Amino acid sequence: MEEELKSLIKVLVIAIMSISYCYYLPPKIKSGIPRFLSVLPIVALFLVLPLFYSSVHLSFITAFSLTWLTNFKLILFSFDKGPLIPIPKNLLWFLFFTCFPIKAQQNPKPNTHLPKLVFAIKVAIFGVLLHLYGYKQSMPPILLMGLYFVHLYLEIEIIFTLLKVFISISLGCELEPQSNKPYLATSLQDFWGRRWNIMVPAILRPAVYTPMRRVSERRMSSSWALFPGILATFIVSGLVHDLLFFYLTREMPTGKVTLFFVLQGVCIAAELAVKKKTTVMQRWRLSPTVSRILTVGFVFVTGFWLMTPQLTRSGVMEKYTNEALYCVDFVKHKLLWLVGDIYN
Repeated sequence: MEEELKSLIKVLVIAIMSISYCYYLPPKIKSGIPRFLSVLPIVALFLVLPLFYSSVHLSFITAFSLTWLTNFKLILFSFDKGPLIPIPKNLLWFLFFTCFPIKAQQNPKPNTHLPKLVFAIKVAIFGVLLHLYGYKQSMPPILLMGLYFVHLYLEIEIIFTLLKVFISISLGCELEPQSNKPYLATSLQDFWGRRWNIMVPAILRPAVYTPMRRVSERRMSSSWALFPGILATFIVSGLVHDLLFFYLTREMPTGKVTLFFVLQGVCIAAELAVKKKTTVMQRWRLSPTVSRILTVGFVFVTGFWLMTPQLTRSGVMEKYTNEALYCVDFVKHKLLWLVGDIYN
């Protein structure tokens, strides 16, 4: 724990200094290749930072936030594109919007109690799930792996929600949600484009999809040029996720994670091709409930097929859950100690 905290402090200091440099110097350099070359050392540095840890959680968070999102944002920023254009109004805003999967909400909605209730339910389910790990020795492997995936989803949702609240209070602005109930998706296009991890498509669209579609339009009609754009986007996403798996497992990628995302891209392209045939759509229109079961089931089954072998072989999911249990016990003991100290 002590060594991991030292590594965390080092990474935070390096990240703050690097983002501060990107805020002050590159904007003074002409956009395009010159500005890209000025941020390239930071991009290269952020590829190394996840290796500072032995903790799965810290490696994953650093790889996702800095190696993946921040690097893509900085590359887009070099060409005057992406979520950092226009440049945030001060260094603190630039730091938060560069390093974290957040985006300012353009038309803030009135506060309701429903998001708080949903968050409380997710926390409760997460607590029950952690309790179930005490019986994992008697669980079938497929059920245990299912719990791992639910654990991963809920933990990401909880961490991102708490992060969103903290940054929203710090900046005094409303932020868009990081996801939009992905379990209610009625199609793969709906799941990946509008519900799951909304910041990722917001980055990949200008970085990969739009340039690839423009290139494709030189050789085919606009209505068909979107298909190469979709496939290129999912190939890049797959390669990035293979890199994330490397940081988690410290094993060479097998390519199956990339294959998972390529499969999703091919199926979305097929979805769109079918939607273009209005007669087919009218004949085979499914109810929203059936569409949701098929969509989420397809993502889960293909993920289980292509992603779990690398996770189970490396033992990373067991290590991930053990770290979560350790952190919960640590916080619980600290709170009990604090309450006891207050009453004494």
